[in-house]
Amino acid sequence: IDELDLKVDGTLTVATGEPVFPPWMIEDDPTNQQGFESAVVYAVAEQMGFGADDVAWVRTSFEEAIAPGPKDYDFNIQQYSITPERDEIVDFSEGYYIAEQAVIANVDSGFNGSSSIADLKDAVLGAAIGTISLDYIEDVIEPNTAPPVFDDSSAAAAAYEAGQIDGLVVDLPTAFFLTAVQFEDAAIIGVLPRVDGGDPEELGMLFEDGSGLVECVNQALRTLHGNGAIEAIEDEWLTDGGDIPSLTR
Repeated sequence: IDELDLKVDGTLTVATGEPVFPPWMIEDDPTNQQGFESAVVYAVAEQMGFGADDVAWVRTSFEEAIAPGPKDYDFNIQQYSITPERDEIVDFSEGYYIAEQAVIANVDSGFNGSSSIADLKDAVLGAAIGTISLDYIEDVIEPNTAPPVFDDSSAAAAAYEAGQIDGLVVDLPTAFFLTAVQFEDAAIIGVLPRVDGGDPEELGMLFEDGSGLVECVNQALRTLHGNGAIEAIEDEWLTDGGDIPSLTR
């Protein structure tokens, strides 16, 4: 630990959102080691030689973290997709989760039963600013109505609940949670196809550009992938049954 490039000696300082949501973290408390991302952080910390009491949490907005400049934390975890554009500004770890995007709408919606993204052209879809979900709406679905943009995921969810939009685009684990717990009469109407048949979207920890801690975290992640620990955490917090349709291009 003494040789690590840390913001605070002897402490692993980790940032996340304000607030945070299931299934990524539980009860808006990243310290309780519950939820997928909280559990992954503590598993990584243990691999790096930290005890649970040596992990300190701070909160940031999603957009603030992907802005250039120094950070006051060692890394940030809040479902950041690894993209070439972001990687020019910040550094990322290797992926800790392969993410899929999904569409939520009311079970009685005319968009429930869609078989392709073309069927969503007339939908008013929303997502949080700065997210891959919003990029997907704008660049892939390309609906006839420009998507309303929300400051964060909670604002997007509130707009959906108020009937201001037809549907939400979110990552699949969040879709499972929202339809099972938060929204009545909501359904996952489909999993969205990969963009241009490319590589799967991966989530990574976000570091300030040039951080000397990236390779240490990558080594921990490789160990956790290799021994099945991350997959076990994924099974506990993210895996959900059911047969969700996949939408075609």
